[in-house]
Amino acid sequence: MSKVRYITGLRAVEQLLAAESEEIRRIVAEYQTANPRVQAVISAARSAGIEVQAANRARLAQISGESRHQGIVAEIRRSTVLDEAGLRTVVEERLQDAEGTPLLLLVLDGVQDPHNLGACMRTADAAGVDAVVVPRHGAAGLGPTVSKVAAGAAEQLPFATVANLGRVLGWLQDYGVRCIGTSDQAAGSLYDADLAGPIAFVMGREHTGLGQAIARRCDLLVSLPMQGVVASLNVSVATGICLYEVVRQRSLRRP
Repeated sequence: MSKVRYITGLRAVEQLLAAESEEIRRIVAEYQTANPRVQAVISAARSAGIEVQAANRARLAQISGESRHQGIVAEIRRSTVLDEAGLRTVVEERLQDAEGTPLLLLVLDGVQDPHNLGACMRTADAAGVDAVVVPRHGAAGLGPTVSKVAAGAAEQLPFATVANLGRVLGWLQDYGVRCIGTSDQAAGSLYDADLAGPIAFVMGREHTGLGQAIARRCDLLVSLPMQGVVASLNVSVATGICLYEVVRQRSLRRP
């Protein structure tokens, strides 16, 4: 079901306009702004026939719930939020596409920091991920901070919230999708793994990593080589490394 959401920050709103998103309902901009980037956004919105309203900075913060809005807020009707049934439809359609690249999903097992979620979504979009999957409870959801950090990806990338991640991993495996989890306890390295075919990469939450039940559901657990004194990486950094190893391996297989 679609619902109204607010996107803040110049980069995110610029990306949204550049994509010519039909989801934009209106732009609310700082009254008599001297910022040339905000003025350019206003001009682009008007040229696209999008309603533009003026407001002071306090009103912008009230509308968006975000104090660091950079003088611009976009109101959109979000239509790419999926439930489990919608995710299944995406998966089935992609698996039937013999011409395209193999399915790639990013599953986040309870990432709670919206900055981390936004960073993961930005990287996922760049790496060609088909959908991001998160649990409905106990994890960060979409909001102004996520949208700002994601720099436009949160408005384009399908985002599925599900009641039971373990159940989703189960039916993904029934479809032939390999579920690959990350763990600092894994014996095998990411760089030794064969990442061909449809894959769901499963990343753990901050500080604690993958839950044991989710780790047991995975077909394979991999670790990232750590050469220094730190024991682990930020989840968004680890996500970027994993997804781009998929991109690298797939690029080597292209004719």
